[in-house]
Amino acid sequence: MGIMSKILGGNQSRSAEDYVELNLDDVAEGASEATMQVHIAEVDGQAAAIDIKDAVYDGDIVIADITRLRTKDSTVEHIVDELRQVAQEVDGDIVQKGDDQIIITPTGVRIGREKLGR
Repeated sequence: MGIMSKILGGNQSRSAEDYVELNLDDVAEGASEATMQVHIAEVDGQAAAIDIKDAVYDGDIVIADITRLRTKDSTVEHIVDELRQVAQEVDGDIVQKGDDQIIITPTGVRIGREKLGR
């Protein structure tokens, strides 16, 4: 199960009628004014951690899928420690969601620890 299916609720089957087509011209207009982006990353080794760190230093949010690292406990711990240090350096935030996702934010962005609607 991929990261997007986990975010959007992957156990439900979807059909084309469940989606609304967006006009990409409308989306592109607002994107040029954005000061922050949300990046999706798949971490499969140390090189991916470098890209994540660069994005957070640049002021962006990263949602990282660490599923491929589950069997390598020492590697996961090392990468998580590095990302935790980056979040502290930029006065951002970091959380691990389950065993497969890490969310890292830059300066001024905090991650809520409670689910909405509760």
